[in-house]
Amino acid sequence: MEEIRQIQLYNVHKQMSKLTVFAGFEMPLWYKGITPEHLGVRNSVGIFDISHMGRIMITGADSEHFVNYVITNNVSIIPPNGAQYSVMCNKSGGIIDDFVIYRLEKEKFMMVSNATNREKDHDWLVKNVGGFNVKIEEISNDVAMFAVQGPNAEKTLQEFSTEDLNKFERFKCGYSRLANVEVFLSRTGYTGEDGFEVFVWNASVNKPDYAVKLWNTILRAGKPFGIEACGLGARDTLRLEAGMCLYGNDIDENTTPLEAALSFVVKFQKDNFIGKETLLRQKSEGIKRKRIGIRMIEQGIPRSNFEIYSEKGEKIGRLTSGTFSPLLKQGIGMGYVQTSYAQEGNSVNVRIRDKQAKAKITSFPFYDPEKYGYKRKAFS
Repeated sequence: MEEIRQIQLYNVHKQMSKLTVFAGFEMPLWYKGITPEHLGVRNSVGIFDISHMGRIMITGADSEHFVNYVITNNVSIIPPNGAQYSVMCNKSGGIIDDFVIYRLEKEKFMMVSNATNREKDHDWLVKNVGGFNVKIEEISNDVAMFAVQGPNAEKTLQEFSTEDLNKFERFKCGYSRLANVEVFLSRTGYTGEDGFEVFVWNASVNKPDYAVKLWNTILRAGKPFGIEACGLGARDTLRLEAGMCLYGNDIDENTTPLEAALSFVVKFQKDNFIGKETLLRQKSEGIKRKRIGIRMIEQGIPRSNFEIYSEKGEKIGRLTSGTFSPLLKQGIGMGYVQTSYAQEGNSVNVRIRDKQAKAKITSFPFYDPEKYGYKRKAFS
């Protein structure tokens, strides 16, 4: 039986939340409830404990060349204190993991990966070191990690920050102090909203004092904005509304980034990277399936593995994620269909139990980006 692991704030969360086991960690599923937590983030601000995620430091004279070899995106264009979304592929073009890579210094990178892939990603990096002069260090258990997300995220953290947080543009990062605690801040997140991910240095699983202090400080600072402590339930519904993939559901080692509509992170103009030849061949031949969004027209909640049919009754794909959107008050999902059926606006049917319910293929995000998300035009 797999040992259940605990994160830094386990003793805090067990008193406040409904816990669940995810990726081998005992984690908060919800505090007040998925819907109020979800809407709290969309309309104001929420905080997530994401310390279960993987954090790997890559340093050394060849760090840039090594990272460019193992990932599909191009880190050469990232300046120090910059971040980038990317994937790692196997030789067949299948996705090992998706993650954000941070450039802390010229020869110092940090990879933040999915909790399910903590050991796998580390082992993959070590396996592919070859002749590169790099050091790979797993630091996950010594660094806590929170996500403060929503249109009032900056105002919440600014309450006790000694510097102007407005200088952190999206996908920019850097060292800072919050409530006299040493942190690394990144203007990134997994909700579609504006916000920050906060790395708490010197906060190990055995000595989590700094993490506990900062968690409580953020909750106090966010109280005037109605901050919600949020669990994995709201994290999943928020990321799905934003059209973001969940590893193991929407992408895996049998899925290529081209099929997953992630071609924007594949930089073919780079020198050799793992999986490049296969992906070039797939690009030339064309993909046979494509990740799409589904918005229900008729009543019904789409779920993972539900089948998708054309209007003529042909089975054309299946869903990989699905939920009832707390914001839109309707069923939404994502999945894969044959490429010829993947056009936005196409009518399809989703098999829900023994019936087929009407739906439409839609683009991501599911919400209006002028009203919600980090691109929203105004917020009051």
